[in-house]
Amino acid sequence: MSKKRKYISHKNELKLMEIGRLILRFMNVNPTKIYNYKQISDGIDYKNPRQRELVVQALHKLQASEKIKEAERGKYIVNLKIAGTLTGIIDFNQSGNAYVSVEGLEEDIFIHSKNVKDALQGDKVLIITYHYKGKKLEGSVLEVLERTRTEFVGTLQMVAHKDFGFVVCDKKAINTDIFIPKGKFGGAEDGNKVIVKMTEWKPGDKNPEGEIIQVLGAPGEHETEIHSILAEYGLPYEFPEEVERDADKIDRSINDEEVSKRWDMRGICTFTIDPKDAKDFDDALSIRKLESGNWEIGVHIADVSHYVIPGTILDDEAYERATSVYLVDRVVPMLPEVLSNDVCSLRPHEDKFTFSAVFELNDNAEIQKQWFGRTVIHSDRRFTYEEAQERIETHKGDLAEEILVLDKLAKIMRQKRIKDGAITFDRSEVRFNLDENNEPIGVYFKISKDSNHLIEEFMLLANKKVSEFVSLNRKGDITQNTFIYRVHDDPDPAKLESLRDFVSTFGYKMDLANTKKVAESLNKLLHDVKGKGEENMIETLAMRSMSKAVYSTEPIGHYGLGFEYYTHFTSPIRRYPDLIAHRLLQHYLDGGKSPSKPELEEKAKHCSSMERLAADAERDSIKFMQVKFMEKHLGETFNGVISGVAEFGFWVEIPENGAEGLIKLRDLVDDSYMYDAKNHAVYGTRHGKKYQLGDQVQIKVVKANLIQKQLDFKIVD
Repeated sequence: MSKKRKYISHKNELKLMEIGRLILRFMNVNPTKIYNYKQISDGIDYKNPRQRELVVQALHKLQASEKIKEAERGKYIVNLKIAGTLTGIIDFNQSGNAYVSVEGLEEDIFIHSKNVKDALQGDKVLIITYHYKGKKLEGSVLEVLERTRTEFVGTLQMVAHKDFGFVVCDKKAINTDIFIPKGKFGGAEDGNKVIVKMTEWKPGDKNPEGEIIQVLGAPGEHETEIHSILAEYGLPYEFPEEVERDADKIDRSINDEEVSKRWDMRGICTFTIDPKDAKDFDDALSIRKLESGNWEIGVHIADVSHYVIPGTILDDEAYERATSVYLVDRVVPMLPEVLSNDVCSLRPHEDKFTFSAVFELNDNAEIQKQWFGRTVIHSDRRFTYEEAQERIETHKGDLAEEILVLDKLAKIMRQKRIKDGAITFDRSEVRFNLDENNEPIGVYFKISKDSNHLIEEFMLLANKKVSEFVSLNRKGDITQNTFIYRVHDDPDPAKLESLRDFVSTFGYKMDLANTKKVAESLNKLLHDVKGKGEENMIETLAMRSMSKAVYSTEPIGHYGLGFEYYTHFTSPIRRYPDLIAHRLLQHYLDGGKSPSKPELEEKAKHCSSMERLAADAERDSIKFMQVKFMEKHLGETFNGVISGVAEFGFWVEIPENGAEGLIKLRDLVDDSYMYDAKNHAVYGTRHGKKYQLGDQVQIKVVKANLIQKQLDFKIVD
C-alpha cells in the first residue's frame, strides 16, 4: 500500500506542476492584474469542485516558490522580480516611437515603435530598461498597467466586399487601426468620422477590436470636425439633463437675509471691462475716493460658491470639467448657461452676490488696508476693452475719470512687478472673423493694450493678496494652511544655457547668475528683439525654456510673475481651482482648521490635467480654422518665418495670418538635408544651404488637409 501511496503522490505533484504552468501562462497575459482563485480557475477552464481544489493547491506551491505573491488575502499577482523595471506614462510622437516619463527621473526613456506592445497614448505602463548597443538607455513595454482612455475619434474604412472594417485614428492617440467586426458599426457608413470604443485587445493580435458608439458625420465638415476635437480630448459639449435641472432649481433671488450677511457695496461706482463677445462676466471693479485722499478699489468676483455646493451633481460635473473650453466658434462652459451667463454673470444694472478683495491704495499704488469677504454689488456699466481703451487714450466719455485713475495705478503696479522680476511675454493671439455659417472670412490678432493691462494688474493683485492672506499671518510667518496655488517653477537651467548660447550668435547677451538676473536678461532680450527678423524665433525659444504653470498645494512660487505666493481666485465661472480658492478662503475667514492636503493635491492635479486638455483642444480648433481659411489660398505665395525644425522637416508661419505649414525635407530636391538640433536648423550636405529657426522664406501653399488639420507648403526660390 505504501508504494501505491507514493506513486499517487508523485503523480499528484506532476499534475500540480502542470496546473501551475497553466496558471502562470494565464496570469502572464496580464501580469499586473490581481486574481482570486475562482477567476484563475475559470481562466484555465478548471471549473468543477475537484479541479478548483487542485487550483488552490497549485497556487500554494507557486506562492511557496515565489512565482506569484498574495497581493491581498485570497488574491494573487505574478511576482515580477525583473531588474530594471520602471513605471511611467507613455507619450508617442508622430513617427510611432514613444517616450516614457518616470517620476523621479530627469530624462524620459525612449521606446522604439517595435517595443511599444499594446500601449496607447497616455497609458500608465510597466517597462524594462536596457542599454541599446551598450550605450543609450532604452526601454520595452512589458505591460499596460492602466488605460488612460478606451474611446477614440477616427474615420471608418470598410474593407471591400467584406462585412468588417477598421477605424483609422490619429496616430498620436493610437498607433494602430481598430478592427470593427460585423454588427458593431452603430449605423456608420464607409468614410464617416466616428467615435469608437475599444472593447478588447487579445494577446498576439495586431489590432484591437472595437465598436462604433457615435457617428460624428462627414470628415472635413465644420460641425463634424469641431465635435471631433471635443471627443478626441474627452470634453463633453452638452450637460446631462439632471445637471441642467439642478441648475434650473437654484434660488437666484437677492434676498434680504443673505444681503444682511454681506458688505453691501451697491451704492459704489462699479463696472466690468471684458472682450466684446464675452457673456460670462466674472469680475468687476469698484472705485471711490476716500476722505484721506486714498482710493478704495474693489475687485469683485462672481460668488459661484454661494450657488454651487460641494457634494451636489452640479459641483461634481463642474469638477469633472474643471475648466471652460474656448474653441474658435464656441465656448464649452464649465457651468450650465443659466449659471455662467445669467445667475453668476456680473451683468450691468443687476444686483449680484460677489466675493471681493477690497484694497485701500494711495496715489503710489501702495496698499494701506485690505479686506476679503462676501459682498453684494450693482454694476453700473459694461465696458468692452475697446471702449475702456478709448477713455484712456482720449480722456473722454462716461466714467473716464475713474478708468484713468485705475489705469494710472495699474501702470505703477505693472512697472514695480517687472522691476521685481516678472517676465513680460506679450505675444499676440490669433482670432478669426466668422460669417453666419462659421466660415472664416478674416484673421486678426488680439493685442493687449492699456485697458487689458489694467484688468490684468488688478486681477493679479487680488490673486496674490488672497494667497498671501491664507499663507502668512500678520507677522509674516508661514501659517501652513492648506491652499490651492498657481505655481510656476524656475526655468530649466540647461534650456537657459542653450538659449544664452544660441542668442549670443545674434549678438544678444544673457546673465544667468541668479533668478533676478535671468528675469532681467529675458525681459531685455524680449525688448531688444522687437521688430527684428529673429523676434519670432527668439520669443519662441524663450517660451520653450519656461516651465509650465500648474496647480499645487505646495507654494513654490510663480517664477513668471515674480510672486512668492499666488493663486487663481478671479474666474470661478470658468475655472474650478478658483472655486476651491473661494471655499478655502471663506473656511479660513470663518476660523476653520486646515483641511487634508493629499485630497486637495489630487484635485489640483486633475485641474492641471484638464487645463492641458482644454489648451490642446483650443489649439486644434485654431489649427482647423487656419487650414479652412487657407483652403481659399491654395497655390498662392506668402512670405513666412521658420517657426519650428524637426528631423523630417520644418514649419513656416505666415505672420499676416498666423497660419503654419510644414515643409517636408523629402520635398527639398536641390540637396540632401540633415537636421542640426543644436542650432535649430537643417542644412544641405552638398551645397551647405541652411534653413534655420527664425529665417524668412517665401512659400507656396500646396495642400490644406482639414481632417489632419495640416497645411503643406513648398519653398519658392
